[in-house]
Amino acid sequence: MAINDLEQLIKLFSKLPGLGPRSAQRVVLHMLKDKDKTLTPLMLALQKAEQSIQTCETCGNLDVISPCHICASEKRDPSSICVVQEVADLWAFERGKIFNGTYHVLGGVLSAINGVGPEQLKISTLVKRAGNGVVKEVIIATSATVEGQTTAHYISERLKPFELKVTRLAQGIPMGGELDYMDEGTLLAALRSRQAV
Repeated sequence: MAINDLEQLIKLFSKLPGLGPRSAQRVVLHMLKDKDKTLTPLMLALQKAEQSIQTCETCGNLDVISPCHICASEKRDPSSICVVQEVADLWAFERGKIFNGTYHVLGGVLSAINGVGPEQLKISTLVKRAGNGVVKEVIIATSATVEGQTTAHYISERLKPFELKVTRLAQGIPMGGELDYMDEGTLLAALRSRQAV
């Protein structure tokens, strides 16, 4: 049986985080109820985003320019890099305006079970950036999960040849916690109380 356009749309929406098949169905029905106000603007915005949004060649952030606005800003401290798992984690720090350095998005964490090794993450580019002579501190802000801890340890080992201060977020991050879900106060406390790795 061939899938029709409506079923295909529901199936695609159900793949988004936080949306199961029933939620996706509600979203699709809502959009189709008034196509001119919801569906058409969404289609245009998605097409525009596909053409204009790119990944920053320096840090991995998403922006309309590369290097991104953060990497290109002269107001940022280039001697400090905060290493995060995903772009959403970077945005969590930026929401709270609690960090004035630069970032590096890994694109995930090491996970033998999921087949994610160092070559699947942007660890080599981090090591290259860290060894440029400008960077003085690398703050590892991976999650407090086993995978996040493993990734932090691996990164700290890779950075040992450089004369850098390598730190890790401290208090306030619960075990298994994801940075994107933390409030700004918790992130600020963790950043200020970071510890040497």
